Formats: sequence, C-alpha cells, structure tokens
Amino acid sequence: MSFKTSLKQFAPTLAAMLMLTQLVYAEPVNINTADAAALAKALNGIGPAKAKAIVSYRDKNGPFKSVDQLAMVEGITQKLIDKNRSDIKLGAGAEKAGAPGAAPAAKPAKPAT
Repeated sequence: MSFKTSLKQFAPTLAAMLMLTQLVYAEPVNINTADAAALAKALNGIGPAKAKAIVSYRDKNGPFKSVDQLAMVEGITQKLIDKNRSDIKLGAGAEKAGAPGAAPAAKPAKPAT
C-alpha cells in the first residue's frame, strides 16, 4: 500500500475528527448578550422560534440571573437546560445599558469640605 492510498483512506476519518473537535471545543454562548441566531446555532434543541422566545423574555424581564431561569421561557424545559448547561454562560448583560465598549460613567466628585 502506497502513502497516497493510505492518505486517501485516512482523509475521511481525519475530516470527521476535525469536525468533532470543533463541536467539542465550541465556545459557550452568553444568554444575556447573544442574538436569536447565535442562540439557535450554539444550543442543542433550540431552533429559531425558541431562540426568539429567549431574547424576547430577556428584553422584557432583563438579564438572566441563573441558567435555570431559562425555564421561565415558554418552550424551554429543565431537561433542555440540563442538556445545554455546559454550552451556556451568563454575563451581566451590561451592554444593554450603554453602547458596547463604552466607558463606565464617571463617579461624581466628592464635595469640598
């Protein structure tokens, strides 16, 4: 068997391994800042409709304080949350307070004594 033949036989296995590696090392999604498309792409069992429901709930009620709070969203079950727990991260959702990357508001000066 030549090297070329061995490489042709190994190529599909190598491609599958690379794709699996991308799935295993996928970056967790921040449920307080991600848009519906990012949520649907990153979370198993979350399609466009459920992702939109997550964003809508967040817009109406503010940032999620815990991953388990996702169960308050219509169509999201605890089983679905548990299945995706390692792919979900929380953030402060502070980007909504101002422009992304904006400097925090300055503290007021202390009065002179």
